[in-house]
Amino acid sequence: MPDHHFYDALETRAPAAREAALLAALPAQVANAKSNAPGFARILRDIEPAAVSSRAALAQLPVTRKADLKALQAGMKPFGGLTTVAPGQLGKIFMSPGPIYDPEARRADYWRSARALFAAGLRAGDILHNTFSYHLTPAGSMLEAGALKLGCAVIPAGTGNTEQQIEAISDLQPTAYVGTAAFLRILVEKFIEAGLPFPIKRAVTGGDALPPALRAWLKDKGMESVLQFYGTADLGNIAYESTAQEGMILDEDVILEIVRPGTGDPVGEGEVGEVIITTLNPEYPLIRFATGDLSAVLPGVSPCGRTNTRIKGWMGRADQTTKVKGMFVQPGQVDAIAKRHPEILKARLVVEGEMANDRMTLKVEVRDPPAPDLAEKIAATLRDITKLRGEVQFMKLGDLANDGKVIEDARKYD
Repeated sequence: MPDHHFYDALETRAPAAREAALLAALPAQVANAKSNAPGFARILRDIEPAAVSSRAALAQLPVTRKADLKALQAGMKPFGGLTTVAPGQLGKIFMSPGPIYDPEARRADYWRSARALFAAGLRAGDILHNTFSYHLTPAGSMLEAGALKLGCAVIPAGTGNTEQQIEAISDLQPTAYVGTAAFLRILVEKFIEAGLPFPIKRAVTGGDALPPALRAWLKDKGMESVLQFYGTADLGNIAYESTAQEGMILDEDVILEIVRPGTGDPVGEGEVGEVIITTLNPEYPLIRFATGDLSAVLPGVSPCGRTNTRIKGWMGRADQTTKVKGMFVQPGQVDAIAKRHPEILKARLVVEGEMANDRMTLKVEVRDPPAPDLAEKIAATLRDITKLRGEVQFMKLGDLANDGKVIEDARKYD
């Protein structure tokens, strides 16, 4: 008999068995992308798919960044040559801000959101009030597909029209909500103002922050469970909260890497970096796709019994490109400086100044006492790579915060 606490047996696999299964599927997915997606044929032209059977081999593949999708799609419409099927063979085509076009294949639960909704307690027969957008962007469709897979009914509420949504909730008595945490609070407040009980007891939120104070407030107003979902318009479900509320559990069909922002280099365990995902999606086989989001891996497994890797959730944006004296400085340049000097273990470029008087300081952690001329050499490299002058400041190990920041803009504008 199935365990009704879990969506399927994949969620409770031994971590080593999961890792082996993902890595066994990886060469075929790389081959699929290279053979059937013209854009990836170019990106992966020097790659032998059969050799990509380990994390070390995966880490050597080129990174495709979400920030590059607009240019890629403009060069090869509509999807940059990154899909394996023709547009007319898809189920839906979405348009996200940018514009960036996102495909949805005709498979049930294409975005893999059913797993996240199940973890939040949704079951067949529930009525889901879906307030994510149904207009061009995929969020509404993403969560609806998972709910239908579970056997739920869906109210396609979309965004706005608050008074109509209140009427629908009152009449239809949905049992669950998906949408932003901010809009959920608005709905609850409207019911309180009207002196009516809020019928929805479970919620899955995404697209904005869910501060602990807001989660506590919602539970105080009668919500039994308010959990978070982390996904993107390109990848669908990446990770989700369970009732344990200790980190976000990875989806079973993605391979996660956390890398130094602006690079493809994996960081140490527990260190904050950019989220890179390789998906097993056959129609949109994104290989080493950099989301632009920061997060970190949590040690151990969830108390809920799911054994997949957990991440801390969304911790900010990885694109820290900053303009200094009219010149763009990028995280990849800071990494290039560090790589020229093996003494540097970690680096952060701090930009300060007032009234357009910009000053740069490269703060670096080094293990051993630095050579007398090391600061001068690093400063010369900083000038060579960025075309800007800056100071170098040595830091002790652990002095630089574990927050994923490679460039810190500390300028004052008032």
